[in-house]
Amino acid sequence: MTHKDSPDAPSLTRRTLLGSAFGAGALMASPLRALAAPPGFDQWREGFRARALARGISEGTYIRVLSRIEPDMSVFEKMRKQPEFNEQLWQYINRRVSDWRLSAGKVALQKYSSLFARIEKDFGVERGTLLALWGVETAYGDPLVQQNHMRPVFPSLAALAWNEPRRKAYWETELINALRIVDKHWSTPEEMRGSWAGAMGHTQWMPEVWLNVGFDYDGDGRVSPFGKPDDALGSSARYLVNRGKYRRGEHWGYEVKGASGSGNKSYAQWAAAGVTRADGQPFPRPNDMAQLWVPVQGGPSFLLGPNFYAVKSYNPSMNYALAIVHLGDRILGAGPFVQPFPGSERALTLAEVQEVQTRLTKAGFDTGGTDGRVGNDTMKAVKDFQTKTGLLPADGYAGLKVLARLRQGS
Repeated sequence: MTHKDSPDAPSLTRRTLLGSAFGAGALMASPLRALAAPPGFDQWREGFRARALARGISEGTYIRVLSRIEPDMSVFEKMRKQPEFNEQLWQYINRRVSDWRLSAGKVALQKYSSLFARIEKDFGVERGTLLALWGVETAYGDPLVQQNHMRPVFPSLAALAWNEPRRKAYWETELINALRIVDKHWSTPEEMRGSWAGAMGHTQWMPEVWLNVGFDYDGDGRVSPFGKPDDALGSSARYLVNRGKYRRGEHWGYEVKGASGSGNKSYAQWAAAGVTRADGQPFPRPNDMAQLWVPVQGGPSFLLGPNFYAVKSYNPSMNYALAIVHLGDRILGAGPFVQPFPGSERALTLAEVQEVQTRLTKAGFDTGGTDGRVGNDTMKAVKDFQTKTGLLPADGYAGLKVLARLRQGS
């Protein structure tokens, strides 16, 4: 589940999106149009044709998808220009555990409660964790994310397989995987829209994951990360179990107090050493194992169990995993971290984020909308506003200081 971007844009390992996908979609859907490929692409495509057919791709699928395709050259700019907002951990958490995402997550949980109950029974993956992953990846499958931030994956993968210098073999394999999905009649080239790196659907599957982990959880005869969320969520739970070694019945871990020491110990051993849960509750499974993590000195401390690292297998970032598990806990009713991060401020409410976006827009900074959801457009607008007004650091974080300065300006 690596190598993609999402509407929230963390870092190159997984995310940051995309524009103008419709043009590429029209090109791909109209194979009879003569398209001007960059120098060297046609030669690569001929060589790739032989390799794809040798790996079992049918000639019909190759012709249908790639015979006249134009590589999406914008992917290279996306790779070079990943947003650099230098978020502190508390800012990273606040953006993902946002007021909008909490409220929308509770609605999604209620709407799909029977699906999450079934997944918990079949795989043992806690509903909060899977719900949060869905929320961070595609805002709970919001169609606007698919419409505005996803592009046809074949032009992107073809460009990367042809001309990405470091990992051409990887991208070529993913392109063959995507062709195989079409060969199996699981999807069509037109439906297969995703991030610039080819990750698709509710929980952003790379083609390899779609092929090898995805399965038909809703029983409709096909495997798809699009449409109903059943296949996407069930298969992502399967991913966490099979590849992340997720353990049934264990919580990811806990915020703790009195933390000191190292090593992998049972919660009972940590408790005997004076480590307690920050919320004052007992550890419910004292024999489960965990290790201590203090991400920022002076901030909250955590005991992390194996399921935290199962979430990290989805995206190799400790910050990402912490945001996912914390969002999951919050949707299910837990409170914020007991110990704040040094220098942190509370997250803005939905209404406050919308006010920031509205005031920035009136001041001439493009936030891409005023829906209370902070993505790259809003972060860039904030950073430009901070730079123009001398509000340092110009980090792109839409927080209380930016809101106060905007209010002064009015």
